[in-house]
Amino acid sequence: MTEHTAAAVAAAIADQLAHPDQAPTAATADARRQHLAHGPTDIALLHIERAAAGLAPWQRAHDWLAAATRQPFTGGPDSHPFYGVPALAHAVACAADQLPDSYRGGLALLNRQVTADARRRLDAAHRRIDAGQLPALAEFDAVRGLTGYGAFLLRRDPAGPETQAVLDYCVRLTKPVTQDGELLPGWWVPTGPSGRPDDRFSGGHANHGMAHGVGAVLALLALAARRGTTVTGHHQAMRTILAWLKRWKAPTGRGTAWPYWITRDELGSGRPAASVPRRPSWCYGTAGLARAQQLAALALGDTGPQADAEAALLDALSDRAQLRATTDSGLCHGFAGLVHIAARVAADAAPAAASQLRATIPALLTVLVPPGTDPGETAALLLKDPAGAGFLDGAAGTALGLLTAASTEPPRTAWDACLLTA
Repeated sequence: MTEHTAAAVAAAIADQLAHPDQAPTAATADARRQHLAHGPTDIALLHIERAAAGLAPWQRAHDWLAAATRQPFTGGPDSHPFYGVPALAHAVACAADQLPDSYRGGLALLNRQVTADARRRLDAAHRRIDAGQLPALAEFDAVRGLTGYGAFLLRRDPAGPETQAVLDYCVRLTKPVTQDGELLPGWWVPTGPSGRPDDRFSGGHANHGMAHGVGAVLALLALAARRGTTVTGHHQAMRTILAWLKRWKAPTGRGTAWPYWITRDELGSGRPAASVPRRPSWCYGTAGLARAQQLAALALGDTGPQADAEAALLDALSDRAQLRATTDSGLCHGFAGLVHIAARVAADAAPAAASQLRATIPALLTVLVPPGTDPGETAALLLKDPAGAGFLDGAAGTALGLLTAASTEPPRTAWDACLLTA
């Protein structure tokens, strides 16, 4: 019954976002038009997925893509995987996979721009490595950096030269570097998690997140290997990141979890600082990292790390303290992200773990969709939330997570490829 209600809420959200002219103003605001996190492009993803599943007409997706492209999109240095041409390319690719004749020409133009941008970023990254400098988070992360570009290129041309070039870079990123006489992982950044200098991170940090850290690098390498695309040092690079994460996992009282990052002081002491329970989200936390480690273990054929990752996710989704720290609905750091990842991990898990993980989904859904919920009223409340209609934090992303949880089939489109969960 909960899954049925979840599907009904997803449908109600889509219905209330049926056409750009009737949608909330924030959903079509020009200031956010080019952003995958909260603009018409991300709302199109919801309609593309529902149309591909036979749940709604394709015209809705066409209308939202048309709304997104009424003005030119930004490319080059001012764009990134979640903004500008690459963001539009992700949505158009999801539609083109289903309706190639409708989008082939437009996607070809977008592909060329994304490829050129990725090449430019790769050249800069290799110059930085050659100079012995530490990276910025935006060089390699999923939202702004090369793993985000890699996720797109892997879908479009899995064995292509640009895809392999991004993977070569990811392998090189796992090589240690020496700074001030100390050996640091190659993904160590000299700033705080914001990407700016921060007194709390005077020696920089190693970021573990899927949105902004090495979790995304691991996931991209694993997804490529599972598709049969590998480069020199590929498997060793995955093992290097897995070993780092194994070193820093910490007990929670119910299982294990990972700190969001490691500071220079923690690196020196060899143990993470004690902290209160944190949300086990996609962007930072156990859910996203468990998926990345499961994918890597599957790519390596290593059942030990796979079992550990699946157990860690199960522990997190059963831990009241961690769930209490999760306070919103969205994909990025809320319950929609948890149900989506639980379903994705369960689909690839060992049978016993798969059954246990699926058993956690109804309880998670009751937080998103309480018993007795009226789908239309719930959809309206989600759309009135400050997060709005967006993909990462808002109603469109929540609806996509609900669709995954409510179905016995995986998503029909690759809408979550930008999250590196599949």
